[in-house]
Amino acid sequence: MKQSTQGSAGPGTPQRRTGGGRVPAQARVADVLDAVRERGAALPAARGEHTHGERPVPGPRSAVQRSSVRGQILDALRTALVTGELKPGEVHSAPVLGERFGVSATPVREAMQQLALEGAVEVVPNRGFRVVERGARELAELAEVRALIEVPVMLRLARTVPGERWAELRPLAEETVRAAADGCPATYAECDRAFHRALLALSGNDQLVGVAADLHRRSQWPPVRHGRAYLVADAAEHMALLDALIAGDVDVVRGLVTGHFAGVG
Repeated sequence: MKQSTQGSAGPGTPQRRTGGGRVPAQARVADVLDAVRERGAALPAARGEHTHGERPVPGPRSAVQRSSVRGQILDALRTALVTGELKPGEVHSAPVLGERFGVSATPVREAMQQLALEGAVEVVPNRGFRVVERGARELAELAEVRALIEVPVMLRLARTVPGERWAELRPLAEETVRAAADGCPATYAECDRAFHRALLALSGNDQLVGVAADLHRRSQWPPVRHGRAYLVADAAEHMALLDALIAGDVDVVRGLVTGHFAGVG
């Protein structure tokens, strides 16, 4: 439950499995980049360029495909932030990153602009985007804002949501335990966000869930604590919190959620 170091998360299952085994984070990132390259190669046709006798692709499909490429680039960049591959203070240009991903500069630039909105990078005129250097004070401020939002909501839900509803979230908590054992910060960050998102979703307030998720993502970089022991302890708090919620023990819930945010930073 602590603010651990992720990438990217996107909606859905927080990690992919093959043949019942876990896929290493490096392989997952490589899969994303392979998919980006494949789509990048198809982009000219999607923009309406076609050979003689070939029907042009309709505009709406082009927009969807371009959005998909941008989304994959955004996921890859978020993962690189969480793992520390993109280091604070570094400046990256869209054309150079585009060559690295095998796509044009446009989807990279659009993904970087989204990261700028999220506070992860800042625009450097005529050069590209600089990864923001975030200090302990800013991380502590993020923790404080998260506490103001999440603590009262969790205490209210602990009093009103029946235990069987909380029990449905156990697979997500167990997923954080497995991710912590693997020791990959990017995978753990995805699972951590998925667990928190599911907890807050029981409030029925989509705006609250969205704001909390954005703050949570911002708090996961730069990576400051990557140790396996830290991740394992963090995941254990998830299990303890869920057990307290299922049991309806509001006092234990209060101690866990307030203690977590007080100890961050």
